Amino acid sequence: MDKHHSIRLFSPATIANVSCGFDVLGLCLDTVGDEMEIATTSARGIVIKQITGAELPLEAEKNVAGVAALALLEYLQPDHGFEISIHKNIKAGSGIGSSAASAAGAVFAINRLLGNPLSPKELVPYAMLGEKLASGNAHADNVAPALLGGFTLVRGYDPPDIIRIDAPEELYATVIHPQIELKTMDARSVLKETIPLKKAIIQCGNIAGLIAGLYTKDYELIGRSLHDELVEPVRYILIPKFKELKQAAIHAGALGGGISGSGPSVFALSRGIFIAQKAAEAMAAVLHDTGIPFELHVSPINPTGIKIL
Repeated sequence: MDKHHSIRLFSPATIANVSCGFDVLGLCLDTVGDEMEIATTSARGIVIKQITGAELPLEAEKNVAGVAALALLEYLQPDHGFEISIHKNIKAGSGIGSSAASAAGAVFAINRLLGNPLSPKELVPYAMLGEKLASGNAHADNVAPALLGGFTLVRGYDPPDIIRIDAPEELYATVIHPQIELKTMDARSVLKETIPLKKAIIQCGNIAGLIAGLYTKDYELIGRSLHDELVEPVRYILIPKFKELKQAAIHAGALGGGISGSGPSVFALSRGIFIAQKAAEAMAAVLHDTGIPFELHVSPINPTGIKIL
């Protein structure tokens, strides 16, 4: 066991899909995330002690952090339990990994308090069970970057095969969150079951281009690859002023952008903080007169993921 009996941590927000990589690509943000405290208890099991910042279930079996933690305990079989406190800074249904932050933070902390018997990659399947509770689908494109940092590519799900990729140093993310709730389940319901071969070929090229751009630090290639043939064309209608938000960011100098996760947040990637901030101002101007409240985040790519406070 870790010499400490409790741990406080920052569990970051994430951007999933990154335009062309539906359910397989994600990146980790650095400036927004949940704060969590996990402590050991003499009684076995998981207790959600408190949640602030959001109204979410305290029953462990109905809470994404609780479900992920219970699955990890079932595997590790410690002779004691844990209590979890969460302060939610990431709004549910925001599209920047609210459920993933809670689930990933819970398994990270428990693993750490037990002396790190599992690697961060080995924790991903347990955090995915929290995502399954939240959305009905056990996807890893948010929990993987939260646990590993940087960009992550999920090459396969059976079993999870995850590759971590460093982000170019000058790459920044801008995220605007129109404060309407868009549930992941609802956003998935509009997706098509089959896709034309031509669109699949274009999408494969963009995923490959984005990965190559990250490895070679080719910002222009990254920008050209931030194009979604499959999901964005059917989901964008769920997000107010989506096309205008994306174009405003690009006109401000951003490399490209798209829907963050299932939305309604919209993201842009830029080379350097100056352009990222200009993109934020341009996107804010689009929503300014709509009456829709919104939050803005400008962030470097978080290279480490969850951080101990």
